[in-house]
Amino acid sequence: MQSDVQETAQEYTPYINRERSLLEFNRRVLAQAKNPDIPILERLKFLCISSSNMDEFFEVRMASLYEISTDAAARTKPDGQLPSQAIATLSEVAKEIVYDQYNTLNHILIPELEKENIRFLRRRQWNEQQKEWVREYFLSSMQPVLSPMGLDPSHPFPRLLNKSLNFIVSLEGKDAFGRTNGLAIVQVPRSLPRIIKLPPEATDGENDFVFLSSILHSNVSNLFPGMTVTGCHQFRLTRNTNLFIDEEEIDDIMSALQGELYSRDYGGAIRLEVSDQCPKNMYQFLLDQFNMSEDQLYTVDGPVNLIRLNSVPDLANRPDLLFDPFSPSMAKTNQSNKKGGFKLFNRKKESESMFERIARKDLLLHHPYDSFAPVIDFLYEAAKDPNVLAIRMTLYRTGEKSAIIDALEKAARAGKEVTAVVELRARFDEDNNILQANRLQDAGVNVVYGVVGYKTHAKMIYIVRREDHKLRQYVHLGTGNYHHVTSRFYTDFGLFTANPRLCNDVAKIFQQLTSLGDTKNLETILQSPFTLHSGMLERIEREAENARQGLPARIIAKMNGLEEKTIIDALYDASNAGVKIDLIVRGICSLRPGVPNMSENISVTGIVGRFLEHHRIYYFENTQGSPELYCSSADWMRRNLLSRVETCFPILDKDNFQQVYTEGLAVYLEDNVGAWILQPDGSYLPKERSDDEIAFSAQQWLMDKYVDKD
Repeated sequence: MQSDVQETAQEYTPYINRERSLLEFNRRVLAQAKNPDIPILERLKFLCISSSNMDEFFEVRMASLYEISTDAAARTKPDGQLPSQAIATLSEVAKEIVYDQYNTLNHILIPELEKENIRFLRRRQWNEQQKEWVREYFLSSMQPVLSPMGLDPSHPFPRLLNKSLNFIVSLEGKDAFGRTNGLAIVQVPRSLPRIIKLPPEATDGENDFVFLSSILHSNVSNLFPGMTVTGCHQFRLTRNTNLFIDEEEIDDIMSALQGELYSRDYGGAIRLEVSDQCPKNMYQFLLDQFNMSEDQLYTVDGPVNLIRLNSVPDLANRPDLLFDPFSPSMAKTNQSNKKGGFKLFNRKKESESMFERIARKDLLLHHPYDSFAPVIDFLYEAAKDPNVLAIRMTLYRTGEKSAIIDALEKAARAGKEVTAVVELRARFDEDNNILQANRLQDAGVNVVYGVVGYKTHAKMIYIVRREDHKLRQYVHLGTGNYHHVTSRFYTDFGLFTANPRLCNDVAKIFQQLTSLGDTKNLETILQSPFTLHSGMLERIEREAENARQGLPARIIAKMNGLEEKTIIDALYDASNAGVKIDLIVRGICSLRPGVPNMSENISVTGIVGRFLEHHRIYYFENTQGSPELYCSSADWMRRNLLSRVETCFPILDKDNFQQVYTEGLAVYLEDNVGAWILQPDGSYLPKERSDDEIAFSAQQWLMDKYVDKD
């Protein structure tokens, strides 16, 4: 039997298709919606997350495949398929997932929500009182903003926004001008809520909801007086949202982006979602309008946009059906003012500033278990400190109403030299980043937009302070964005340090980003696109050589994605040399683990839980010296290693080293609650737990640990 398994395993190609792996990640997210150990409203949120993930999959990944599908020489990476082959396979898998989403909603979540008196009332369930309220709601809150459009030569098919809700309506009879149109389109503005909670005067239930689509269905005839509505079916179009900018041919990247952002809503059609009650002649009419094939059609049993269900947990106001509240640890911080300033608790004296604390010893924060407040306080303190001369910072995603932006503005207006490297091309955050860049410029901040052709994805703050008639440098380096909202549910490490070796390297990188000078002689930090890729390969190959010599060898790596071919090949080589390799990969993983004579010493674990796993951590046993541990802004993806500006920084302090190793790697390898194990065929299975084995969740362990700190 074992020989049969090995023979089958050896038939696998070396690489898993990137997009297929992304869909498998979404299966794991969707599985959380079915998990009875998770509170029911949190499970509804996971369903919404899986729907949002599918939207982005079509807007970006499938759209990219369609773009290259007419190129005879094009192949997918790293597996080398024809784009048309990949599209066909991925479409089948995507339809399986979409079917599973609606099956989960209709047959698992809705019945269980009803047990908690949270009901979604369909039209056939409405009593007379509810029907009357719905009619009044339609007339007063919906009809005035709807613009039904009958289709004829003077009313051509309207241009539809990406992912907007629309209805196709079939009609009989003559319009006001004595003509027979037959079809009409009703576009629903995004300003209208898709889920409406019935007020007490309309229902006896505390949490009864109706879908906007149901309200429109029941009242659509009001939009076409004098004609008979014979059919009304919701649909939604997903478009290509990739931006097309030739950075070598433009003079002003901000102006070019602003021009492209408008067209994003009207890119090429990629997917058509329609109600499963829609007859073939009507959905075929829609497919023809958008020049789409039936393979791009997705029929659904429910609302065409599940993401809008994410309003239900707030509207229901049932905290007992959500995760228990979790507040980040304040053990290292103590709020000192109402504007978000914080001081360190574990300081030697009451008046000790953050700069004095960091000068004593590197400070490590583990988000979301540690508060993000010290990062904001670091900048606020720098802004008001008369001894701080310069602040430099990279900004990839910050969010709206960012305290980070506010602090940089204050620093610039206080006369400090402030430089912000703003990455305008952060996908789906371009609008906000342009807004923030303009705001910073208005405050006197020197704003640069990174490097043409290379997204600046590194997470760095650099501060110069005058101390005892000398200049001293302080740095913050992180694995995640400077975003106060995502820091509450993304797992990331952030390091404050005054170590001259690290600070000098960061200073050189900022100089490179602003002056574009050649700065490759970094002492401690590995940087993309120059030394990070080769540095990782060298360390993997060193572990392989140590194993061949009979020395201890080990690699543990945690990241969001792994698809860079030469890294995968080096890991295969290290596995064959006898290196034990444990990979913890949240999303895309193109490496096949557990294949005899290729990857039998490699395991891949994916963790899905309450928080989004976002660390990038790389551990190498390094028998020839001492173990090495790095945190990074970069995944082992081709784009991160070769086409972006990224940093990978060593953890030099021994206490911080142990903390990152334990909290970022070791506990995740012990997880048997949220862990999924990648199989050689590219599928994932939940990590098995014996009947007498105690359930262990890495995220829960960390929450408990940090609560105890307080």
